[in-house]
Amino acid sequence: MDGITDGKVNFLNQNIENMKEDRLSILRRKQMGFVFQQMNLMPNLNLFENITLPAFLLKEKSNKEIKEKAGALMKQFHIEELAERMPTQISGGQMQRAAIARALINSPEIVFADEPTGALNSTSGKEVLDVLTACNAKGQSILMVTHDIKAAQRASRIIYLSDGYIKGEKTFTPYIQEQNMKSREEVVVDWLLEMGW
Repeated sequence: MDGITDGKVNFLNQNIENMKEDRLSILRRKQMGFVFQQMNLMPNLNLFENITLPAFLLKEKSNKEIKEKAGALMKQFHIEELAERMPTQISGGQMQRAAIARALINSPEIVFADEPTGALNSTSGKEVLDVLTACNAKGQSILMVTHDIKAAQRASRIIYLSDGYIKGEKTFTPYIQEQNMKSREEVVVDWLLEMGW
């Protein structure tokens, strides 16, 4: 979405920094999903319409296929009974799950998540992390920016940034729900403290 100041951006063996905007737009719509901290759901559309909008814009599937995929995502994220509700009629956690479903509707290669738990309480935050973790376990790549230790410890790779520079990197075995959580959290915290966090 933003231009680069230095280096190269390669995505699926494509150098994208010189792509024209219309081609970049299709690339983003088709192969990238975005989950924002503030959800950015369209206030005049119900949840079902919000989730299906990117697929209708892409125009690669029939209406029936889009509706079936949206229904399956809503069921997976336990929001199927909220399909006709407007964003103002549901909780923050439900809105964020709808935003994740919207990000996944076109089966993108990668999902970019910007502080997806930042505006949520601990229960809703855990629900959102559980959804993202499940997506990752099924092969979905997730690139998340976070200050939340609970979110960071679920990653298989953490890159620590300071003042715009990579200061350190740590890899982990894939996250396993609730197993060795305390020890994993301690390792992440110790490493972040070494980095100057």
